[in-house]
Amino acid sequence: MSRRSACPCGSGEPWASCCEPLLRGERAAATAEQLMRSRYAAFVVHDADHLLATWHPATRPERIDFDPRLRWTGLRVLRTEAGGEDDAKGVVEFAADHVITEPGGHGGPGTADRPGTLHETSRFSRREGRWVYVRGRLHDPGA
Repeated sequence: MSRRSACPCGSGEPWASCCEPLLRGERAAATAEQLMRSRYAAFVVHDADHLLATWHPATRPERIDFDPRLRWTGLRVLRTEAGGEDDAKGVVEFAADHVITEPGGHGGPGTADRPGTLHETSRFSRREGRWVYVRGRLHDPGA
């Protein structure tokens, strides 16, 4: 990703000044929403290290496996609750759009792209002064 490209988190800021410094560990997220946006960007660029480093140890998996058929295409923050610079906890509700490429390869015979949306309410807390993801509740896509 070019440093001048728009950040995939949807902030409208350039990658180099938005989420890239968080993924590189050059600075920490100031708010729960900023951490959630950086974690979305980490899913886009397949940065498992950032995801694991920003996950609460009590709920963190041992590893992250990315689905090569899945491509994230957009993020919408729907609501935030607390999670500011002076808060200890926060909630961010978001919708993350994606496309799953079905068997047949990229553009090959029998290939079909199936769009979808992951709708989640995520909980964050501060741990040793830094925001971490605790857990999320997925919303039923049919609801």
